[in-house]
Amino acid sequence: MRKTNYNRMKLLEDNIIRLRPLEPEDLELLYKWENDASLWTLGGTVSPYSYYILKEYISASYKDIYEQGQLRLMITLQGSNTCVGMIDLYDFNPHNSRAGIGILIDTDHQKKGYARNAVKLMTDYAFLFLKLHQLYAHIPVANTPSINLFTHCGFKESGILYDWNSVIDGFSDISVMQLIKS
Repeated sequence: MRKTNYNRMKLLEDNIIRLRPLEPEDLELLYKWENDASLWTLGGTVSPYSYYILKEYISASYKDIYEQGQLRLMITLQGSNTCVGMIDLYDFNPHNSRAGIGILIDTDHQKKGYARNAVKLMTDYAFLFLKLHQLYAHIPVANTPSINLFTHCGFKESGILYDWNSVIDGFSDISVMQLIKS
């Protein structure tokens, strides 16, 4: 068996967090997060999700990123298995070797470094295991904490999409951030 320069079992975890697949027990958290209307402008959601739809989504999550075009993982604390958020690769494009990345950390667990760890782990997974060439994030320009997070993780702003997202009081600009594998 050929040896690799990384341990696949440890690729999605560090000493603080672990990124794991969705489980049926995640239904309540997904329902809470996906139906929080204050988050909809950050991710493009325009209506609430039912328990049924989310249950079906979890049931189909066994499909790999090549089938679904996305990968959602739950962010859990090592030792306690407490779920603190979720992270996604979306708009997966194997031909152009890129994907979008998005993250949500529950408000009770923000400002503890979990997001930074999760983005680093997902970036390593995308570049080392999936062999992607680049990741990108679309972040509302007013979301300074998220822009700071991605900047800290090595992403660079490559442009602004003006009046890109419809919000309650008009339109918001989006910062396009990219991380290209060196």
